[in-house]
Amino acid sequence: MLLRLAAREDLGDLLDVQQEGAQRALARIFPQDAYPFPRDEIFARWAAEIADPGIEAYVIEHAGRVSGFAATRGDELLHFGTAVDTWGTGLAVAAHDEILQRLAASGVSLARLRVFEENHRAIRFYEKLGWQRTVARTRTSFPPHPVLLGYQRRC
Repeated sequence: MLLRLAAREDLGDLLDVQQEGAQRALARIFPQDAYPFPRDEIFARWAAEIADPGIEAYVIEHAGRVSGFAATRGDELLHFGTAVDTWGTGLAVAAHDEILQRLAASGVSLARLRVFEENHRAIRFYEKLGWQRTVARTRTSFPPHPVLLGYQRRC
């Protein structure tokens, strides 16, 4: 098993992984000179999600360290990412599959997620794993408020 429930003590490592990945993968969407990674806001959001009984917040452990993160609420995959140095190793696919197994075990048959419209790498990843785009379109609460596309997949 790669996933374990996240604890408040994991927040520093979790945020380090998320920040490096976001700055690398989302720089076109959130230019760092204009929209730097909102670490304090993301910390507060994770802290609230870890404490929320309706959310399953996870860290992905690999090679003895926090190498990723995920969170689900009901049938939705809220957050998912792996450390930059693990990209292309298969860790993300293995963690993704474990997340879907956990969702299915909790009774979810159709999972949902949202991904930035301009995050082509993530879109390729999810589509390769069988996620189908839906008509859902929203905007993130973080400036400059880019579009999020909806996806779904059977568990």
